[in-house]
Amino acid sequence: MKLPQKFLNRMKELLQDEYEDFLKSYDEERYYGLRVNTLKISVEDFAKISPFELEPVPWTKDGFYYKEGDAPGKHPYYHAGLYYIQEPSAMAPGAIIEAKPGEKILDLCAAPGGKTVQIAAGLNGQGVLVTNDINTSRVKALVKNIELYGIRNAVVTNETPQHLADKFVGYFDKILVDAPCSGEGMMRKDEHAAKSWGKFDIQTCCIMQRDILRYADRMLRDGGVLCYSTCTFSPEENEGSIEWFLDKYPNYEVLDIEKMEGMDRGQPHWINAGDDLSKCVRFWPHKAKGEGHFVALLQKKELLKPVPTKYMVQAVDKKVKKLWEDFAQENLAHIPPEGIVQVYGSNIYLIPEDLPDMRGLNVVRTGLQLGSVEKDRFEPSQALAMALPMQHFKNILNLDVQSQEVFKYLKGETLMIEGKKGWTAVCVDGYPLGWGKQGDGMLKNGYPKAWRKMG
Repeated sequence: MKLPQKFLNRMKELLQDEYEDFLKSYDEERYYGLRVNTLKISVEDFAKISPFELEPVPWTKDGFYYKEGDAPGKHPYYHAGLYYIQEPSAMAPGAIIEAKPGEKILDLCAAPGGKTVQIAAGLNGQGVLVTNDINTSRVKALVKNIELYGIRNAVVTNETPQHLADKFVGYFDKILVDAPCSGEGMMRKDEHAAKSWGKFDIQTCCIMQRDILRYADRMLRDGGVLCYSTCTFSPEENEGSIEWFLDKYPNYEVLDIEKMEGMDRGQPHWINAGDDLSKCVRFWPHKAKGEGHFVALLQKKELLKPVPTKYMVQAVDKKVKKLWEDFAQENLAHIPPEGIVQVYGSNIYLIPEDLPDMRGLNVVRTGLQLGSVEKDRFEPSQALAMALPMQHFKNILNLDVQSQEVFKYLKGETLMIEGKKGWTAVCVDGYPLGWGKQGDGMLKNGYPKAWRKMG
């Protein structure tokens, strides 16, 4: 791989005796990882059915390395949302923030959603997860991943940090800022990152990062935790941005991150900063089985916390709500998930409690989309199918993972199969894939066209 000479010169100056080992790592194979989605299956149960040879990732309990030729993205278990494919080092921030059930957490720069999915698993359906990205096209991937992985309590926004900060003052227990950066740590994984290096000027990135951090401070409650991460080696963007933040906001302290196999300490001496920044962690391709990453964990000590406005629930269309309730009575074997049923146009959602008034924000998705009403008929959503375990449905078609019917379903084909008429949850080895509608001797395919597996 041809690396930019200016980049190499900088790294040689920084790493000195380690530089040769660092350089050799670019001639080695990159590492591939997946993370088990514990919203749907435990790590122990996945190990029993995994079709791949797995090796644990040291810094997260649900992460594993897999071999390059395994192609997990083509397996039906991927389409059932049982695991997320993610670069191993990128699993660290989501593990370090340590989401707990009931917390209110913001993933501020979230798309395509790997860290959002990880945080959601920690919340386990309880609390509020606001997941945001400023890029409109990338938000589409974020919404898909929230649906695929069965996340019920997420609010997806497509907003600037400034606009979010106007609505969520002192609201969040934890905030993850996976900041836009120069991407130096991804050069071995992605040759495009090496070719495009220099187009993302370090100083420009620093300005963006510090602007984002400024608004993150406004949204974090007293005693809350801020996790900052990048995928670059640049000390200006890493220790430098944290040093700037601590200088501007002295009511924060750096928390010590437990050092695990493959982790290196922060390097405050590179920017003549205080020793506290050694509590941060770095990932290097010559030391860790993963790409370059930086993570800092900060805690807010003092803030006059305002009480956020409760979410202003609009009057629910009783007719539309009854259509949902009738569907649930007929098709679901268990009581639907808890939450506030809310109608937006023809769509019905189950929204998290205790949201502030979000009028004026570009909200893409609020909670779990249950379905929509079309011509006085309730049509269940793909999100609903993916959010519930198999035993919550009355009509089930449970396919074997090796069967041809699984692949036909994922391609969008009609299945010539007998069954009880009506809506049917199509599953693979006990894990939902989506909907079908059973008729006379055939199952009409309800798998979303945009999700269909071709070829």
